Amino acid sequence: MNPTAASILRISAALMATLLVGLPALWGAAALWYQVPGGPAPKAAMVVAWAVFSIAMLVLLWQVRVALGLLLFALVFACLLIWWTRLPPTNDHVWADDVARITTGTIEGNRVTLYNVRNFDWRGKTDYTQRWDTRSYDLDRLRSVDMIMSYWAGPAIAHMLISFGFDDGQYVAFSVEIRRQRTQEFSEIGGFFKDFELSIIAADERDVIRVRTNIRGEEDYLYQLRMPLSAMRSLFLGYVGEANALVDAPRFYNTVTVNCTTLVYQMMKRIVGHLPLDYRLLLSGYLPEYVYSVHGLNHDYSIEELKARGYITERARESDRSPNFSADIRRGLPGVVLPP
Repeated sequence: MNPTAASILRISAALMATLLVGLPALWGAAALWYQVPGGPAPKAAMVVAWAVFSIAMLVLLWQVRVALGLLLFALVFACLLIWWTRLPPTNDHVWADDVARITTGTIEGNRVTLYNVRNFDWRGKTDYTQRWDTRSYDLDRLRSVDMIMSYWAGPAIAHMLISFGFDDGQYVAFSVEIRRQRTQEFSEIGGFFKDFELSIIAADERDVIRVRTNIRGEEDYLYQLRMPLSAMRSLFLGYVGEANALVDAPRFYNTVTVNCTTLVYQMMKRIVGHLPLDYRLLLSGYLPEYVYSVHGLNHDYSIEELKARGYITERARESDRSPNFSADIRRGLPGVVLPP
């Protein structure tokens, strides 16, 4: 091998090794920042120490000590991974008021009693009256399931709510949410690094929809799902089961793998069988198009028509605190039959 070829080979090997060290090093820095206990000072100290070590390993690589650099980094990174996998989710924090409680439920025959149904009266983002209700529902009276998409960060990202309607006029919406501590703000990046626990909240629609449309200024769309009654019932009970499980076995929220979309996808997959994987399960803002493609929405209308007619933000703002909020936001929507 001539000297030029050998030099190119060494540089290529060093570049490859740099990637093998550099990418895990970046991940490790973020993991330490989000999970080292204490304030910014101890977090920064650990990140700096990790960065110094990682840079030292990169120097070894470029000094043609590839094996030594990779081995040392692999050993320390393995210790970091062991620490990471042993971080436990918990229900024992001082939580933000709106996720301070997790909904639970008991089932007796066809009747389900939900505890800690959120029913806040929102006057502003930080101005509200807290209410947590106990409500009972007869599954024999379940008549509809609606998907509400709330857009807050452009067309690709939305929060999904699933609302169940009963023929006595009751509606209850389930929301899979991050469980923030009182001092935390939401962070998409933090959601990759075990920064939040998972929360399932059942709520009155005047709370969970209205806070998004009327208080936070989000854009909401409602789509009635096409489901047999047996599947509606199974999905409702699936939410109750998932919520109950979180009381004894808390879970971390994950921006991609455990969120408001993927959790419902897994429940629906258990109910109806095969559902194709699709990029729109990750880019949740496009979820209505996915549900339409698997015949979960009314095909008497195009998806564009369903979206245009399902826009409920202005209706929600006009209805505001009306006791008929749920009926007001649904009037004239395709396929929706309101209780008498």
